[in-house]
Amino acid sequence: MATSSRKFRLGLSGALSLGLVAPAGAASYGAGIENSQWYLAESVFECTLVHQVPGYGKAVFRHRAGEQLTFFLESESPLMRPGRGDLVVEAPVWRPGVAPRPLGKVSISDGNRPLLLDSRQSMAVVQGLLAGMRPTVTRESWFDGRPVRVQVSNINFTPQFHSYQACTANLLPVNYDQVQRSRIPFASGSTSLSARDREVLDDIVAFVLADPTIERVFVDGHSDRLGSRIDNRALSEQRANAVADYLKARGVAEDLITVRAHGDQYPVSRRPADNRRTNIRLQRQGERPELQQANGYGGESAG
Repeated sequence: MATSSRKFRLGLSGALSLGLVAPAGAASYGAGIENSQWYLAESVFECTLVHQVPGYGKAVFRHRAGEQLTFFLESESPLMRPGRGDLVVEAPVWRPGVAPRPLGKVSISDGNRPLLLDSRQSMAVVQGLLAGMRPTVTRESWFDGRPVRVQVSNINFTPQFHSYQACTANLLPVNYDQVQRSRIPFASGSTSLSARDREVLDDIVAFVLADPTIERVFVDGHSDRLGSRIDNRALSEQRANAVADYLKARGVAEDLITVRAHGDQYPVSRRPADNRRTNIRLQRQGERPELQQANGYGGESAG
């Protein structure tokens, strides 16, 4: 019995040191001075700053190319009941007397990523950490309704955040989801690229040159149904070539580019302006090429 009691005391002491047990019936999770670390993963595609929350999971700042900063919690098991939780920044225990500052209500969802904050709220969390505070999310537990508190430690945050900022300054202008499928519109009878079109293509070029897993760039020219089918086929080819030539001139390898001309065969709308276009589709290694479908106004060729 004495041995069991001693093991219980040791286990409780360890749990308290990790922040797994809190007063007043709350289950609290957070790193202490001895185990608070932040880890940076950086590339031109994404910058991620990860903090391990002992007993709970992870707190993550994420900035993808072409998007804004987000913050989320990732749990090893769903501990919080879905609904509205509270987000505050509060002083660590070694700074008594500093009043907590509410940041508002937050949505807690089901699954292993219960909290996702937008850019504004994410920056509020950043400012709290830089000020030496501990952002804390509180919500009822799934199991017994007691509060679950997840604390994000500010210890060792500031130097890693400065490195994180340097990473975000070097991000590409767009991410894969944003450029995997792109569309260049054309005026009636035109094959000319506008300044805006060149900006779109420049973003595609920047991504393709940075991502060695891109194995194919499909360039598909289309036309409306005004005029003869032969003329429309030639016009769609000229539009596709105008885009492909621009990509090649900017550095995309010719052997990556597949040019196809479809004329007026695959309309996507009853509006002629919507059908005067060249589509660009990127394909990465390991991605299964999509089947081509073209069923009148509801379909479009792969690309």
